[in-house]
Amino acid sequence: MRIGCPKEVKDNEFRVGLIPAAVKAYVDAGHEVVVEKGAGVGSNITDEEYKAAGAKILDSAKEVWATSDMIVKVKEPLPQEYDLMRENQIIYTYFHFAADEELTKACLEKKIIAIAYETVQEADGSLPLLKPMSTIAGRMACLMGAYYLGKPHGGMGLLPTGVPGVAPANILVIGGGSVGSNAARVGAGLGARVTILDVNPNALERLAQTMPPNVFPVFSDSHTLEAGLREADIVVGAVLIPGAKAPKLVKREHLKMMKPGSVIVDVAIDQGGCTETSKPTTHSDPVYIVDGVVHYCVANMPGAYARTATYALNNSTILYGLQLVKKGVERAVKENPALLKGLNMYKGVITFKPVAEAFGMMDNYKPAEEVIK
Repeated sequence: MRIGCPKEVKDNEFRVGLIPAAVKAYVDAGHEVVVEKGAGVGSNITDEEYKAAGAKILDSAKEVWATSDMIVKVKEPLPQEYDLMRENQIIYTYFHFAADEELTKACLEKKIIAIAYETVQEADGSLPLLKPMSTIAGRMACLMGAYYLGKPHGGMGLLPTGVPGVAPANILVIGGGSVGSNAARVGAGLGARVTILDVNPNALERLAQTMPPNVFPVFSDSHTLEAGLREADIVVGAVLIPGAKAPKLVKREHLKMMKPGSVIVDVAIDQGGCTETSKPTTHSDPVYIVDGVVHYCVANMPGAYARTATYALNNSTILYGLQLVKKGVERAVKENPALLKGLNMYKGVITFKPVAEAFGMMDNYKPAEEVIK
């Protein structure tokens, strides 16, 4: 099989789908790898490193897409890439279909085979290909919140660490999963008082046992959410329903009870965001203000720390990628239930129900088990 790695085209996206070690793993397994010229520059990976690992360098993304059986990316195809997709081509990347109807329709029309990193799910409920980026985005969240609390950036001018005689910030984290727990740890490390909300008693117990003493796990309901929003200087949206749209837990009217100059960092923006006032932003234009509250909603947060993110992602994706190219998609997903959950589309059919439900496209849906049997 020929595996292709084009350069990412999303705004300020410096990650890349393959590292040299992953290239070598595919080549050693008997496959061919082509990489677009300069694809790894943003992650400080040179074309020479790819060549040394056994890849062939092609001059354009068009050549990579046109000659590859499987495309390995980081972010979803953008409109300028839609015409490059080919029928029956395997695309192995983050898709986040439920937040993007245009992308969903384009991939259906092109009849690609979509393996979505974010929905590959092991039997224990873990999301191994989402976790590394969730970890990075979670650790970034409070750092970004701290930065935008600065008065020159629209914030209230509060230093989250506090100083002797002045209290530190209050941070509210909504969701106690990978993003939320990492955000809470960093917030605690800054010296802030952190409240982390979740509806799962087991998650709350785990957080209570593992978090620093300035992190307070609290059961999430309308009362505790509103109380937390009133006190918060930074709010981190860390809610996740795998593959589905994020629930809009923070309503527009909630902003009026928040402090002027407070900051919302909506890490759930990839899945549509968990506040009603969230809309995707970019690293080149990351924030906007609604009702006095600063919103940071960058849809590819880990791209800012591309080298770390690229290597962390590849450490996980290569394991499943090798199964796909060794066995072919059909056999690989039949034999690995985790990969079966990652199959979101198959040759013009939606195979992941939350995506079909998000846009009322149930006529285009068939369970993955039925499509590939």
